[in-house]
Formats: sequence, C-alpha cells, structure tokens
Amino acid sequence: MGEVISLRQARKHKARTEKERQAGENRALHGRTKAERERDRLTSEKAKQFVAGHRREKPDDPDKR
Repeated sequence: MGEVISLRQARKHKARTEKERQAGENRALHGRTKAERERDRLTSEKAKQFVAGHRREKPDDPDKR
C-alpha cells in the first residue's frame, strides 16, 4: 500500500506553494529598488523640463490671451 496522507494538509501545502510561486512572479514584475524608481523619476522630470523649455508659447504668457 501507499503512504497515508491527510488531504487537508495536502491542500494546504498546494495552496502555500501556489502563493509562493505567485509572490515570486509579482516580485519579478513589480519589484524595483529605490534607486531604480528615483532614476526613472529624474529621467521623467528632465524630459518634461526639456519639452517645456522648447515650447514656442509659454503657458502663462499674458500677451497670448
């Protein structure tokens, strides 16, 4: 005969391993270090400033109203 196992424990073990697998996927997709987030934020700000600095009309120019 085979080994006797508790089905309740087997279900719990399966659920735990599934949660751990999902957590690993989420860490790979969404896990970024603080330095990476800061670098992306600075790059975005620099690009916005570059575009804003090269506009023909300033947004708060009183002569253009």
